[in-house]
Amino acid sequence: MLNFIRWGSYYEDYWYSFKSNLVTVTLGMMLAYVNIYFLYPKFILKKKYVEYVIYFMIALFIFYAVRTELIYLLINENVWPESQTLQRAYSFNHITVVFLIGIYDVALITTIKITADWILERKRTEELQEIQLRTELNFLKSQIQPHFFFNTLNNLYALAMEKSDDAPRLIIKLSDLMQYVLYEVNTSKASLLDEINHLNNYIDIEHIRFKDRIEFEMDITGKIEDIEVPPLLFLTFIENCFKHGLKERDKIKIRMCFKETNDGYLEFKLANSFNPNINDDHKIGIGLKNTERRLSLLFDKNFTLKSNIKNDVYNLFLKIPVK
Repeated sequence: MLNFIRWGSYYEDYWYSFKSNLVTVTLGMMLAYVNIYFLYPKFILKKKYVEYVIYFMIALFIFYAVRTELIYLLINENVWPESQTLQRAYSFNHITVVFLIGIYDVALITTIKITADWILERKRTEELQEIQLRTELNFLKSQIQPHFFFNTLNNLYALAMEKSDDAPRLIIKLSDLMQYVLYEVNTSKASLLDEINHLNNYIDIEHIRFKDRIEFEMDITGKIEDIEVPPLLFLTFIENCFKHGLKERDKIKIRMCFKETNDGYLEFKLANSFNPNINDDHKIGIGLKNTERRLSLLFDKNFTLKSNIKNDVYNLFLKIPVK
């Protein structure tokens, strides 16, 4: 339409402009589509650049010949009326100009196609990443230590048999934790306040189970009300405290710190008693690798995760962006 109006106005002959553009634009479209749907995927994507150039030049010659003959037969014997001087068909100047027109059409449409494909591919990648995150989150849910729930239920049974006053409190806390883990966490981010609340629930349940064998301390620095973090991330670390620190020990000491930094990061520090008699580097390594892989999906390389064992104390440091 743009060319039709442009050249119709220029020559004051809209019928000629319509016929001319019907031929030239249609053939330009055909050349562009041949390139993006046949030549480009068949040769460029397979890195066959020489073959691409050869076949593209052949396509250009066909484009030129068909275009020139149709204009000559259907529209005007002067195949290049736009030129200020009379030009012959198949002359060097005419071939050069028509080739450049074809290359321009192909370059423009190919750029649009590649850009559109890139946008769609990026969207597909983001959807796949979100699916992978949800899959890993569901896997993490399934790994929230089934033995913890079973042991807690066994302790609940014992408390019920003893008619202990702790039984109702244990039921409520276990119910809240299970509801959060199984039903409420459905996205890749969760409120840090909710995570801390359920960490406290977890610790309280262990307190009910193990009484005064647990010494727990938590420090929070900064405004954390609006901070969102990967769900169930810290619960995994706290679970490890009991997996690797409570067996055959009189007490387990756990200290964790949350700190919001001025540069928009959240720092998490954890220190807990570690029993060398149950040291399992393989299991600990797998847990950290899985956590690090999950963090990589969310933050690429913009995070820090380090851990070490020193003097029977397991230390962990995590730093993630929150703004």
